[in-house]
Amino acid sequence: MSDFAICLAVSAALFTLGVVGVLVKRNAIVVFMCIELMLNAANLAFVTFSRQHGTVDGQIFVFFVMAIAAAEVAIGLSIIVTVFRNRASINVDDVTMLRR
Repeated sequence: MSDFAICLAVSAALFTLGVVGVLVKRNAIVVFMCIELMLNAANLAFVTFSRQHGTVDGQIFVFFVMAIAAAEVAIGLSIIVTVFRNRASINVDDVTMLRR
């Protein structure tokens, strides 16, 4: 098996693991980490295709995805902390309405 196929298989496995985590888990922080896992799996696929084609386009795209992911982490964690302060729970099922 070539490096290209191995990297894509690892990327697909990580993305699948992230999707399963988002669909199965109810803890907001675990769901948040699974979304980050899916973003990193997509980044791995972008870098793999970029390396296979000999361009830097995929790597540039990964740079922007990582910048957006950093902003998403800051905003997402602040929302989770705010919900925890108001509801005393970070269970996704408990947060049905963001209004008080």
